[in-house]
Amino acid sequence: MEEFSNLYDKHIDGLFAFGSKFTSDREALKDCIQDVFVKLFTRKEGLGAINNIESYLYISLRNRINDEFRRNVKLCDNEITDANMQVVAEYDEYYHERMERQLALTDSVKKYFEKLSPRQRQIINLYYLEHRKYDDICRIMGINYQSVRNLMHRSISRLREYAGEMQIAV
Repeated sequence: MEEFSNLYDKHIDGLFAFGSKFTSDREALKDCIQDVFVKLFTRKEGLGAINNIESYLYISLRNRINDEFRRNVKLCDNEITDANMQVVAEYDEYYHERMERQLALTDSVKKYFEKLSPRQRQIINLYYLEHRKYDDICRIMGINYQSVRNLMHRSISRLREYAGEMQIAV
């Protein structure tokens, strides 16, 4: 149960930000995220091995939002034609391809991030993810201000090197 709670805490903010790209209804989004975690918890034995839990969560949330959207769509007076359905099918295909590229890009960035030294990962995490100021980072890491700036510069330079090698187009 504690492991599941940690999983929820680790991914809730990212899932909310991800879901916000698809809907502005915050309450519906919160419900969809909760549904994803409830399904994961109640069906964990039947799911088998999940190789990439983060991808599973994001794809599940996207599918849940789509299901909710389809459920809430009101019928209109416009006639449904093959042309209308073709547009919907093309958009759906484009959307799925884009999501797959985004997930592949995210996996690549994670791999490059993991190539950094532990101190480089720590400083990037503190500055960009936790939004800490350099003075805070100095205290946390136990190094002086100039060393923090130098380490940040080297870390960003290294990530730029890796990004130059990246073959995936956004």
